[in-house]
Amino acid sequence: MLDFLKRFSRSKLALFGLLIVAVVVIAALFGQWMIPYDPTAQNIMKRLQPPFAVGKQGIHLLGTEALGRDIFSRLVIGARVSLLVGVASVIVSGLVGITLGVVAGYEDRFIGRFLMALTDIQLAIPFLVLALAVVAVLGPSLWNLIMVLGLTNWVQYARVVRAECLVLREREYVQAARALGASTPRILIRHLLPNVMSSVIVISSLLVAKMILFESSLSFLGLGVPPSTPTWGAMIADGRNYIANAWWVAAMPGLAIFITAIGINLVGDRLRDMLDPRLKQLET
Repeated sequence: MLDFLKRFSRSKLALFGLLIVAVVVIAALFGQWMIPYDPTAQNIMKRLQPPFAVGKQGIHLLGTEALGRDIFSRLVIGARVSLLVGVASVIVSGLVGITLGVVAGYEDRFIGRFLMALTDIQLAIPFLVLALAVVAVLGPSLWNLIMVLGLTNWVQYARVVRAECLVLREREYVQAARALGASTPRILIRHLLPNVMSSVIVISSLLVAKMILFESSLSFLGLGVPPSTPTWGAMIADGRNYIANAWWVAAMPGLAIFITAIGINLVGDRLRDMLDPRLKQLET
């Protein structure tokens, strides 16, 4: 573990990304005790105040929006939704994609070809159109959003895992396990799955940022979580009509999405470099 941390710390950009991710995680876990104002409390007398506006009740660090709600407090609470959707949807898509990929890679006959045909069908359907249709039918809900994102982004896991399993199934230790009478589930779980986890970790780390962007896009369109819950995408949607005279209403949540995505991608890029055997040899 210490060796892993030392290798990770060799990249300053990765450390910067890790710092960003740590701040977002802390805001998501402990945000309700960090915020200076109630994120849902409206005060029309304080509407559209600029950043660092000083009032009788204190300072609004990032200003207020059209209904007088504190933007900083809403950003902190919105981090919980974005991180929960990003991580939970990646877990759902990973479970589906890894399972199908391992099975398709080991049983490269009718079952494997059928599962790969499903991935081709999934790739042929535009994600945003499918997500809009499903969310519109099921209604805006946090868990509906997680399931939609998870069940529409498993293809990347399935294709990468299948490609690796096609190679791994010909290795000597897999052939030996098969010759000793090991069952197919045991071979999949004990011999194939552990050897594809490095690729899975890299895909997951990069997909979290993608899921956060998807969640923000759907929330911007009004098909994310219910409007009563602060989310970064919905905050941008609320502020798009005030860009000319109150730019901070839409700019602050947009900046939060941008910085969070950058931080997660920097960490994911470093993990990819560390777990890739070819790049690992170059480092050493």
